[in-house]
Amino acid sequence: MNEVILNIYLIINEGYVVEFRAIAYEMEGGDDNKIKFLKSKAIEDFQKSYRFNAPTNKLGKFMKYRKFSKLERQGMQYQLFEEIFENFKVPQNPLICVTPVVDGKILAE
Repeated sequence: MNEVILNIYLIINEGYVVEFRAIAYEMEGGDDNKIKFLKSKAIEDFQKSYRFNAPTNKLGKFMKYRKFSKLERQGMQYQLFEEIFENFKVPQNPLICVTPVVDGKILAE
């Protein structure tokens, strides 16, 4: 059965998460193979990925990456990706690969 999987990019400039990007695929097979596939596509997918707004506070300021990292350690980063999940119509708890792009450099493995 095919599953929608996502490559998500965190655009981090000067320590702030300023944008999200994402691209989706439909694949079947095991999770390990899907993650391997997403990682192999991370660099080439970046240019054709769709842009999404990063969260801001009440003053319109972007979130520091340190705060995002804290949310990630608590497993709460998925809440920030809701717009992406809705856009690609993915089910709850989708398989994703998150790649940071720090000051213009893609940090893909």
